[in-house]
Amino acid sequence: MTDGNSGELNAREKRPLDMGGAESTSGEPRFSPAVDIWESEEGLTVVADMPGVPPEGLNVDLKDNVLTIFGRVAEGAKGRKALLSEFEVGDYYRQFALSESIDQERITASIKDGVLTVALPKQAPSQPRKISVVVE
Repeated sequence: MTDGNSGELNAREKRPLDMGGAESTSGEPRFSPAVDIWESEEGLTVVADMPGVPPEGLNVDLKDNVLTIFGRVAEGAKGRKALLSEFEVGDYYRQFALSESIDQERITASIKDGVLTVALPKQAPSQPRKISVVVE
């Protein structure tokens, strides 16, 4: 990612998930992944940074108009002794409330190189039409 002014590459640090005052019962820390959301005429695109999450550790679901992104990070170096460890291992979790303009049946998601992309297509606008009247 570049900052637009200097052209330098800047990495965002992981942010611990704000539980809103709630206590976590998970033994692993949870992080809020860095996210960009883009809008076009066709829909919205959510891009989330999910480094270390294999495809089988990823869960994207939709319930009650809430899109949930969850990623379980693959374990680090098992069977090896860490001499230096700067990467904090933990799961990623983020939720988004969707508007009625999103066509929930056509939502798609893909992951490549640790970056999750979720396409949220907009519903087609209603087209004017003539409604026939049935005589009973």
